[in-house]
Amino acid sequence: MNSNSVTIIGAGLAGSLLSIYLARRGFSVSVFEARGDMRNAEVEAGRSINLALSDRGIAALREVGMDAFMLAEAVPMRGRMIHGVDGGQKLLPYSGREGEYINSVSRSGLNIALMNEADKYPNSTFIFNERCTDLDTATGEVSFASGRTVRSDTVIATDGAGSPVRQAMQRQMPGFEFSSRFLDHGYKELHIPPGPGGSFLLEKNALHIWPRHRFMMIALPNHDGSFTCTLFLAHKSDPPELAGGQSEWSFESLTDSESVINFFNTEFPDAVPLMPTLVEDFFANPTGQLGTIKCWPWNAGGKALLLGDSAHAIVPFYGQGMNCSFEDVRVLDGLLSSAGQPDWASVYEEYSELRKVNTDAIADLAEENFYEMRDRVADPVFQRKRELETRLEQTDPDYFSKYSMVTFREDMPYSEAHRRGNAQDELLMQICSSVDDVSELDLNDVAERLRQLDL
Repeated sequence: MNSNSVTIIGAGLAGSLLSIYLARRGFSVSVFEARGDMRNAEVEAGRSINLALSDRGIAALREVGMDAFMLAEAVPMRGRMIHGVDGGQKLLPYSGREGEYINSVSRSGLNIALMNEADKYPNSTFIFNERCTDLDTATGEVSFASGRTVRSDTVIATDGAGSPVRQAMQRQMPGFEFSSRFLDHGYKELHIPPGPGGSFLLEKNALHIWPRHRFMMIALPNHDGSFTCTLFLAHKSDPPELAGGQSEWSFESLTDSESVINFFNTEFPDAVPLMPTLVEDFFANPTGQLGTIKCWPWNAGGKALLLGDSAHAIVPFYGQGMNCSFEDVRVLDGLLSSAGQPDWASVYEEYSELRKVNTDAIADLAEENFYEMRDRVADPVFQRKRELETRLEQTDPDYFSKYSMVTFREDMPYSEAHRRGNAQDELLMQICSSVDDVSELDLNDVAERLRQLDL
């Protein structure tokens, strides 16, 4: 066993970033990954190829000197472009402040960049095609499908929502709490190719949303001019008596080319001409599940820690899954002293207490935002509220919308953003429901009413 040795299970985004942080501190780091080296393989079809990088994730990359490199490869998204069934479009800015936007980045590009950076440290090693099957929580010994076993000072699991390490903790730790909650909706990834000369066929600097109340489609720009589209739709149709006597769209009901084309022509007619491989992509790409995982404790006596999705998988509707996991890494690193062997049990306990309340908050925020994106962004009252928030952010330096607190305030815990944001939203929706135009409102009066909230 190496002195100050750490085993990381999972070479995804969080595991690769964590390996850099730990290698910088002089730990001997071994990262085990069930799949092959993605640098030598094609990206799996239908798996998210771009993600929304925002301030919390950027802050973590900045500490290892990778923020500028990744942002140079990103496409800024300054707001939500709402697409109506009639083809009309309306941009709802994410923030009224200059320079506040989110960034569409390549998942594989970022992962590869992190691996390459970690490889610069001689004390960081990746071992591929080694699937973890078990962890002995008493000894910290990790077992792999190949028959290999590994012991180190501690194990950190960044092995995703289906984490074998978490499953081992469930089996071996009495009182281990676990919950999983899945939406009735699934998702399927589709594609809009670039136009002539790599041009963008939709507005480049926006996250596009086609909200249709019971389902929606979104599209994020890629650096090559293409867009990754994601359809969020119920797995099964409601019975006619629950659907108002009308048939309802669902993945279950879209069984052939004709039904798919009919669905898209009816609901997303402006997108169909931009998607030449729509039918092929629909049937070739898998239908994914959308769920939230919560568990406790994350720490097995200092022998192992759950981090990222293995501890707190969330649905993707705040664009915070990666950003939250990167913040996990930054917080954990901040608890490590610069010298000597850490007391892993104490570090993990403090880390878990700091993060649990905040990861629970972003999990709840992400579910709430699903219904907001699907149902409310097309609501005139909601659109007035977003316009009012933009004006407030332009004129009142003390005001931050809930979205801005979550996305652009890495200094504010998710739990605080959740509490403050929901209270603000309730008041602003009430105010905007009483007027037909935001210009009728006195911004100073609105700001004063916000200040009077018990925040």
